[in-house]
Amino acid sequence: MGLIGEKLEIDFVISTGDNFYEDGLTGEEDPAFLDSFTSIYTAPSLQKQWYNVLGNHDYRGDVEAQLSPVLTRKDSRWLCSRSFILDAEIAEFVFVDTTPFVDEYFEDPGDSTYDWRGVYRRKEYLSDLLKDVDGALKNSKAKWKIVVGHHTIKSAGHHGVTKELLLRLLPILEENNVDMYVNGHDHCLQHISSNGIEFLTSGGGSKAWRGDRNWWSPEELKLYYDGQGFMSVKMTRSEAVVLFYDVHGNILHKWSIPKEPLKAA
Repeated sequence: MGLIGEKLEIDFVISTGDNFYEDGLTGEEDPAFLDSFTSIYTAPSLQKQWYNVLGNHDYRGDVEAQLSPVLTRKDSRWLCSRSFILDAEIAEFVFVDTTPFVDEYFEDPGDSTYDWRGVYRRKEYLSDLLKDVDGALKNSKAKWKIVVGHHTIKSAGHHGVTKELLLRLLPILEENNVDMYVNGHDHCLQHISSNGIEFLTSGGGSKAWRGDRNWWSPEELKLYYDGQGFMSVKMTRSEAVVLFYDVHGNILHKWSIPKEPLKAA
Protein backbone atom coordinates (compact mmCIF):
# COMPACT_ATOMS: atom_id res chain seq x y z
CA MET A 1 0.00 0.00 0.00
CA GLY A 2 2.80 2.37 0.87
CA LEU A 3 4.58 1.84 -2.44
CA ILE A 4 1.40 2.13 -4.50
CA GLY A 5 0.34 5.16 -2.49
CA GLU A 6 3.65 6.84 -3.29
CA LYS A 7 3.37 5.98 -6.98
CA LEU A 8 -0.16 7.35 -7.25
CA GLU A 9 0.48 10.34 -4.99
CA ILE A 10 -2.74 9.61 -3.14
CA ASP A 11 -4.82 12.32 -1.50
CA PHE A 12 -6.47 10.25 1.24
CA VAL A 13 -7.32 6.71 2.37
CA ILE A 14 -10.72 5.11 2.96
CA SER A 15 -11.36 2.23 5.35
CA THR A 16 -14.54 0.25 4.73
CA GLY A 17 -15.08 -0.80 8.35
CA ASP A 18 -14.32 -3.58 10.81
CA ASN A 19 -11.45 -1.32 11.73
CA PHE A 20 -10.53 -3.34 14.81
CA TYR A 21 -11.06 -7.07 14.73
CA GLU A 22 -12.67 -8.96 16.25
CA ASP A 23 -14.69 -6.94 18.77
CA GLY A 24 -13.86 -3.30 18.07
CA LEU A 25 -12.15 -1.21 20.74
CA THR A 26 -12.66 -1.56 24.49
CA GLY A 27 -12.24 2.18 24.95
CA GLU A 28 -10.20 5.22 24.00
CA GLU A 29 -7.06 3.81 25.65
CA ASP A 30 -7.28 0.38 24.00
CA PRO A 31 -3.74 -0.42 22.71
CA ALA A 32 -5.34 -1.98 19.62
CA PHE A 33 -5.63 1.51 18.14
CA LEU A 34 -1.86 1.86 18.02
CA ASP A 35 -1.21 -1.82 17.30
CA SER A 36 -3.71 -2.14 14.43
CA PHE A 37 -3.59 1.35 12.94
CA THR A 38 -0.78 3.73 13.85
CA SER A 39 1.96 1.10 14.01
CA ILE A 40 0.82 -0.69 10.84
CA TYR A 41 0.32 2.07 8.26
CA THR A 42 3.73 3.68 8.68
CA ALA A 43 4.69 4.38 5.05
CA PRO A 44 5.21 8.08 4.24
CA SER A 45 2.55 7.98 1.51
CA LEU A 46 -0.06 6.77 4.02
CA GLN A 47 0.41 9.75 6.34
CA LYS A 48 -2.69 11.30 4.82
CA GLN A 49 -6.22 11.72 6.13
CA TRP A 50 -8.03 8.42 6.71
CA TYR A 51 -11.83 8.34 6.43
CA ASN A 52 -13.35 5.40 8.30
CA VAL A 53 -16.82 3.90 8.55
CA LEU A 54 -17.98 1.47 11.21
CA GLY A 55 -18.42 -2.24 10.56
CA ASN A 56 -20.44 -4.81 12.48
CA HIS A 57 -17.35 -5.94 14.41
CA ASP A 58 -16.73 -2.34 15.47
CA TYR A 59 -20.24 -2.27 16.93
CA ARG A 60 -19.29 -5.22 19.15
CA GLY A 61 -16.96 -2.93 21.05
CA ASP A 62 -17.10 0.63 22.33
CA VAL A 63 -18.40 2.52 19.29
CA GLU A 64 -18.09 5.90 20.97
CA ALA A 65 -14.36 5.30 21.40
CA GLN A 66 -13.84 5.08 17.63
CA LEU A 67 -15.85 8.28 17.16
CA SER A 68 -13.96 10.10 19.90
CA PRO A 69 -11.65 13.07 19.17
CA VAL A 70 -9.27 11.48 21.67
CA LEU A 71 -8.17 9.04 18.95
CA THR A 72 -7.64 11.91 16.51
CA ARG A 73 -5.36 13.54 19.07
CA LYS A 74 -3.42 10.29 19.28
CA ASP A 75 -3.14 10.06 15.48
CA SER A 76 -4.27 13.05 13.42
CA ARG A 77 -4.95 10.85 10.39
CA TRP A 78 -7.93 9.21 12.08
CA LEU A 79 -11.44 10.37 11.25
CA CYS A 80 -14.39 8.10 11.98
CA SER A 81 -18.07 8.99 12.03
CA ARG A 82 -21.31 7.08 11.68
CA SER A 83 -22.28 8.78 8.42
CA PHE A 84 -20.78 11.82 6.70
CA ILE A 85 -20.00 13.52 3.38
CA LEU A 86 -16.58 14.13 1.86
CA ASP A 87 -16.43 16.81 -0.81
CA ALA A 88 -13.37 16.02 -2.95
CA GLU A 89 -14.16 18.66 -5.59
CA ILE A 90 -14.84 16.57 -8.71
CA ALA A 91 -16.08 13.70 -6.53
CA GLU A 92 -18.42 13.49 -3.58
CA PHE A 93 -18.23 10.56 -1.18
CA VAL A 94 -21.23 9.73 1.00
CA PHE A 95 -20.30 7.47 3.91
CA VAL A 96 -23.19 5.41 5.29
CA ASP A 97 -23.53 3.60 8.61
CA THR A 98 -24.84 0.26 7.33
CA THR A 99 -24.70 -1.97 10.43
CA PRO A 100 -27.98 -0.73 11.98
CA PHE A 101 -29.84 -1.77 8.81
CA VAL A 102 -29.19 -5.49 9.40
CA ASP A 103 -32.07 -7.17 11.25
CA GLU A 104 -30.02 -10.16 12.39
CA TYR A 105 -27.84 -8.08 14.72
CA PHE A 106 -30.96 -7.01 16.62
CA GLU A 107 -33.12 -10.11 16.38
CA ASP A 108 -30.56 -12.93 16.60
CA PRO A 109 -27.21 -11.58 17.83
CA GLY A 110 -26.07 -14.94 19.21
CA ASP A 111 -23.23 -14.55 21.68
CA SER A 112 -22.35 -11.07 20.40
CA THR A 113 -23.20 -7.87 22.23
CA TYR A 114 -23.64 -4.72 20.16
CA ASP A 115 -23.18 -1.13 21.27
CA TRP A 116 -26.37 0.50 20.04
CA ARG A 117 -25.90 3.83 21.83
CA GLY A 118 -27.05 6.47 19.39
CA VAL A 119 -29.17 3.93 17.49
CA TYR A 120 -31.74 3.07 20.18
CA ARG A 121 -34.57 4.59 18.15
CA ARG A 122 -33.59 2.46 15.19
CA LYS A 123 -36.59 3.09 12.94
CA GLU A 124 -36.18 6.87 13.17
CA TYR A 125 -32.40 6.61 12.89
CA LEU A 126 -32.58 4.67 9.62
CA SER A 127 -35.38 6.81 8.20
CA ASP A 128 -33.41 10.00 8.87
CA LEU A 129 -30.23 8.45 7.50
CA LEU A 130 -31.87 7.43 4.23
CA LYS A 131 -33.39 10.91 3.83
CA ASP A 132 -29.96 12.47 4.42
CA VAL A 133 -28.28 10.18 1.88
CA ASP A 134 -30.97 10.85 -0.72
CA GLY A 135 -30.79 14.59 -0.11
CA ALA A 136 -27.00 14.69 -0.29
CA LEU A 137 -26.94 12.80 -3.58
CA LYS A 138 -29.74 14.89 -5.09
CA ASN A 139 -27.99 18.12 -4.14
CA SER A 140 -24.56 16.99 -5.26
CA LYS A 141 -23.03 18.85 -8.20
CA ALA A 142 -19.97 16.61 -8.24
CA LYS A 143 -18.86 14.86 -11.42
CA TRP A 144 -18.62 11.56 -9.53
CA LYS A 145 -20.92 10.23 -6.82
CA ILE A 146 -19.50 7.46 -4.63
CA VAL A 147 -21.24 5.85 -1.65
CA VAL A 148 -19.16 4.00 0.95
CA GLY A 149 -20.55 1.54 3.49
CA HIS A 150 -19.30 -1.51 5.33
CA HIS A 151 -21.87 -4.05 4.19
CA THR A 152 -22.23 -5.53 0.75
CA ILE A 153 -25.18 -4.72 -1.47
CA LYS A 154 -24.24 -7.19 -4.20
CA SER A 155 -21.61 -9.86 -3.58
CA ALA A 156 -20.66 -13.40 -4.54
CA GLY A 157 -18.78 -13.74 -1.26
CA HIS A 158 -19.57 -15.46 2.03
CA HIS A 159 -22.07 -12.84 3.25
CA GLY A 160 -23.56 -12.29 -0.19
CA VAL A 161 -26.37 -9.82 -0.74
CA THR A 162 -27.44 -7.69 2.23
CA LYS A 163 -31.18 -7.80 1.68
CA GLU A 164 -31.94 -4.78 3.87
CA LEU A 165 -29.62 -2.58 1.79
CA LEU A 166 -30.90 -4.08 -1.45
CA LEU A 167 -34.41 -3.03 -0.50
CA ARG A 168 -33.76 0.31 1.17
CA LEU A 169 -30.45 1.82 0.02
CA LEU A 170 -29.99 0.53 -3.53
CA PRO A 171 -33.09 2.29 -4.95
CA ILE A 172 -31.68 5.61 -3.69
CA LEU A 173 -28.33 4.92 -5.36
CA GLU A 174 -30.01 4.02 -8.65
CA GLU A 175 -32.35 7.00 -8.60
CA ASN A 176 -29.45 9.40 -8.03
CA ASN A 177 -27.12 7.92 -10.65
CA VAL A 178 -24.41 6.88 -8.20
CA ASP A 179 -21.25 5.73 -9.97
CA MET A 180 -19.76 3.42 -7.34
CA TYR A 181 -20.67 1.68 -4.11
CA VAL A 182 -17.56 0.72 -2.12
CA ASN A 183 -17.80 -1.74 0.76
CA GLY A 184 -15.98 -4.26 2.91
CA HIS A 185 -17.62 -7.06 4.99
CA ASP A 186 -16.83 -9.94 2.63
CA HIS A 187 -13.15 -10.81 3.08
CA CYS A 188 -12.17 -10.63 -0.56
CA LEU A 189 -11.58 -8.27 -3.47
CA GLN A 190 -14.50 -8.06 -5.87
CA HIS A 191 -16.02 -6.03 -8.69
CA ILE A 192 -19.62 -6.39 -9.83
CA SER A 193 -20.92 -4.09 -12.57
CA SER A 194 -24.71 -3.86 -12.54
CA ASN A 195 -27.28 -1.35 -13.81
CA GLY A 196 -24.72 1.40 -14.25
CA ILE A 197 -23.23 1.08 -10.76
CA GLU A 198 -19.82 -0.40 -9.96
CA PHE A 199 -20.02 -2.46 -6.75
CA LEU A 200 -16.47 -2.61 -5.36
CA THR A 201 -15.60 -4.84 -2.41
CA SER A 202 -12.32 -4.11 -0.64
CA GLY A 203 -12.42 -6.48 2.31
CA GLY A 204 -9.05 -8.19 1.98
CA GLY A 205 -7.04 -5.99 4.31
CA SER A 206 -6.37 -8.74 6.85
CA LYS A 207 -8.17 -12.07 7.14
CA ALA A 208 -9.18 -13.52 3.75
CA TRP A 209 -11.60 -16.38 3.12
CA ARG A 210 -10.05 -18.72 0.55
CA GLY A 211 -12.53 -20.58 -1.65
CA ASP A 212 -15.65 -19.13 0.01
CA ARG A 213 -17.56 -18.01 -3.06
CA ASN A 214 -21.06 -18.23 -4.48
CA TRP A 215 -22.24 -18.14 -8.06
CA TRP A 216 -22.78 -14.75 -9.70
CA SER A 217 -23.63 -13.83 -13.27
CA PRO A 218 -20.36 -13.82 -15.25
CA GLU A 219 -21.70 -10.85 -17.22
CA GLU A 220 -21.67 -8.77 -14.02
CA LEU A 221 -18.81 -10.29 -12.04
CA LYS A 222 -15.62 -8.67 -13.32
CA LEU A 223 -13.31 -9.77 -10.47
CA TYR A 224 -13.43 -12.15 -7.54
CA TYR A 225 -10.15 -12.62 -5.66
CA ASP A 226 -10.28 -14.62 -2.46
CA GLY A 227 -6.99 -13.37 -1.08
CA GLN A 228 -5.61 -10.31 0.67
CA GLY A 229 -5.10 -6.97 -0.99
CA PHE A 230 -6.47 -3.47 -1.52
CA MET A 231 -7.73 -1.14 -4.23
CA SER A 232 -7.21 2.37 -5.57
CA VAL A 233 -9.39 4.82 -7.47
CA LYS A 234 -7.97 7.67 -9.55
CA MET A 235 -10.45 10.18 -10.92
CA THR A 236 -10.40 13.01 -13.43
CA ARG A 237 -13.38 14.85 -14.85
CA SER A 238 -13.51 12.47 -17.80
CA GLU A 239 -12.47 9.11 -16.35
CA ALA A 240 -12.18 7.02 -13.19
CA VAL A 241 -9.67 4.17 -13.07
CA VAL A 242 -10.14 1.42 -10.49
CA LEU A 243 -7.25 -0.89 -9.69
CA PHE A 244 -7.18 -3.93 -7.41
CA TYR A 245 -3.85 -5.17 -6.03
CA ASP A 246 -2.60 -8.21 -4.14
CA VAL A 247 -0.40 -7.75 -1.04
CA HIS A 248 2.72 -7.49 -3.21
CA GLY A 249 1.26 -4.63 -5.27
CA ASN A 250 0.65 -6.78 -8.34
CA ILE A 251 -2.36 -5.57 -10.34
CA LEU A 252 -5.20 -8.09 -10.26
CA HIS A 253 -7.82 -6.08 -12.13
CA LYS A 254 -8.18 -2.74 -13.87
CA TRP A 255 -11.44 -1.05 -14.84
CA SER A 256 -11.93 2.32 -16.51
CA ILE A 257 -15.18 4.25 -16.18
CA PRO A 258 -15.68 7.06 -18.71
CA LYS A 259 -17.69 10.13 -17.77
CA GLU A 260 -19.52 11.99 -20.48
CA PRO A 261 -19.20 15.81 -20.35
CA LEU A 262 -22.29 17.67 -19.22
CA LYS A 263 -24.25 19.08 -22.13
CA ALA A 264 -25.01 22.78 -22.11
CA ALA A 265 -28.64 23.59 -21.41
